[in-house]
Amino acid sequence: MPLTPANQPARWRAAIPRVVLLLLLALAFVLLTGLLDGGIGVSPPRMFDQARYPLANAWPGLLLALVLLAISRRAVLSFALAFLLQGLLYAANVLKKANLGTPLLPDDFRIVGQLRKGGLHILSGYLPHGPWPYLGALAAVALIVAAWRLEPPLFPRRTRGLRLLGGGMLALALASMLAGRPVWSRVYNANTLWLEPWSAISTATHSGLVSSLMLFHLEYNKGERKPDRTAATQLIEQSTPALLQSMRAPAAGGELPDIVVVQSESFFDPAIMRGYEHSDFTPNLRRLAAGGTSGMLHVPTFGGGTIRTEFEVLTGLSLRYFDNLQFPYLQMGRKPLPGLVRTLSRHGYSTLALHGNDPAFWNRTAAFKAIGFDRFVSQSSFPHDAPDDGKYMADSAMTDEIMTQLKDDGPPQFIFAISIEAHGPYDVEPAHVAERDAIPVPEGIEGRDKRELQTYLYHLKHADAELGRLVKLLAQRRRPSVVLFYGDHLPALSNSYHTTGFVDGGDMLSQAGVWLLVDPKQPGQPAQVETASWLLPGKLLAHIGIHDDAYFALTELVGPRLAALTEAPGAPPLPEGNDQHRLDQAMASIGQLRMRGKLDHLLPQPPEPSPASVAHRGEPAAPLPAGVVLLDAAGGHGSRPPFSELSAD
Repeated sequence: MPLTPANQPARWRAAIPRVVLLLLLALAFVLLTGLLDGGIGVSPPRMFDQARYPLANAWPGLLLALVLLAISRRAVLSFALAFLLQGLLYAANVLKKANLGTPLLPDDFRIVGQLRKGGLHILSGYLPHGPWPYLGALAAVALIVAAWRLEPPLFPRRTRGLRLLGGGMLALALASMLAGRPVWSRVYNANTLWLEPWSAISTATHSGLVSSLMLFHLEYNKGERKPDRTAATQLIEQSTPALLQSMRAPAAGGELPDIVVVQSESFFDPAIMRGYEHSDFTPNLRRLAAGGTSGMLHVPTFGGGTIRTEFEVLTGLSLRYFDNLQFPYLQMGRKPLPGLVRTLSRHGYSTLALHGNDPAFWNRTAAFKAIGFDRFVSQSSFPHDAPDDGKYMADSAMTDEIMTQLKDDGPPQFIFAISIEAHGPYDVEPAHVAERDAIPVPEGIEGRDKRELQTYLYHLKHADAELGRLVKLLAQRRRPSVVLFYGDHLPALSNSYHTTGFVDGGDMLSQAGVWLLVDPKQPGQPAQVETASWLLPGKLLAHIGIHDDAYFALTELVGPRLAALTEAPGAPPLPEGNDQHRLDQAMASIGQLRMRGKLDHLLPQPPEPSPASVAHRGEPAAPLPAGVVLLDAAGGHGSRPPFSELSAD
């Protein structure tokens, strides 16, 4: 019936119940979102004193509900479906907090693209094992289907284009929000809502999970901060005399050693926990520390995010200075990246990465190519009978493969080995259950928490044993070698940490891990050095007598004053104006310039390399086994073919 002056009031009166229904559904959505969230800043009573907090937290879900309404024409169905999808987001957040101790962040959604690249095998282990969550999800889907069939449409199918126009505008608004368009900063900003960039947990607790995702998305979607070239130049000029002196230090005499770096999954010394003060789960680490350099290691992650620590060690760049680089291997470009690998390649080293997992997970194949590795030996290249222990490949298999890959002649070798046996979750039965069950736990840890702690310690003891075995095997070789061993982060045993606490009185995010640098054939005097993961390559190069990389020489100079600033998931900013703050800001600019390839001309020029340092370059490579990824590293062996995957890993 056409709209005329006579029937227009009737039409408006008929629309009032629909508008009221939509308003009630929207209010219910906001209140229920606050209940689901549980954050103190978005609970339903906050609608009376700070309504902008619960409203902002529910706003993306409301937009989604309205888009669904334009498509389905069913109000209850649309709001229920939007709430269900939002519930899945909160379920993922609960799982992440339980296993990793931190809430969801925008870059976590990059993991979705990793599910088909070996990530499903790892990530599925964190899903609930009982049937009830899945039965609840099925019941919710059944209710959605019933609503679709039973609920009458709120408005007719044909609306003279109004439905298409309104739905399109709502969809564009939602898309612009998800894309992080600056206009949404008027709603989601530090002045309007609560934002603590160094504490995602505090931000989510006060602003709500959805708002915190938007805050971090908008805050860190602006690109990297612009480097201060003046501050970088001033620090370099002030450091030049010491840098030149360091770079002119005589190289270590004799043959360059083979280097084995072991990144040990979730390795730390449990003696920092109350109840384990006098424990000895790492006897080999302690024994070897008596003949090497070791100490506390500050890393930029907790419970997960291995590639954050890995990136720092391989590049010497601190992620503290790259705010939006949460998952570096997924975000870095394809252009060559300077770092430890390329420096060693310039000195004639053959370079190999080794990991008993799918090479595509975390985008390692592409990342290792950019970082400069010659080869990448991954899971399919290990022997078919390589043992597993629990969910993943045993550390003993990694040790065996390291020794297989090391050659007795040819150029010096650099092997970067990434273990995986001690990877969580820790609810998978290990190979020797009785051994696991005999491990004592501190008082107060019971049930599932006890079993998970025992399982982790079982794998930790194996990692320590393999460290001892590796060093013993290397000591028996003719060629000299050096071992750098470190843990990438503490394991996600949050409940156990809360029960026991730590010896130093700090929380789990402030705890440091451990590192060790040792010469298997010629142990030296013990030295205790507190450092950070991004400073390890400078220490390794100095130890083996390679001094001509000005950037790493600079990290050796400034490192002692900056090491403790590396924390997980991030240290708060320093008070402005003091010397440490100025040094931190200058080093941030230097790191950003290095990442962009614009630093080298500002640094002192290194002396010419000695002929001995490049004596082995250009030698033909040995035949590679099937499954090994060959990486054409800049500065690598010129006789090797360009990048290729010899077989699918």
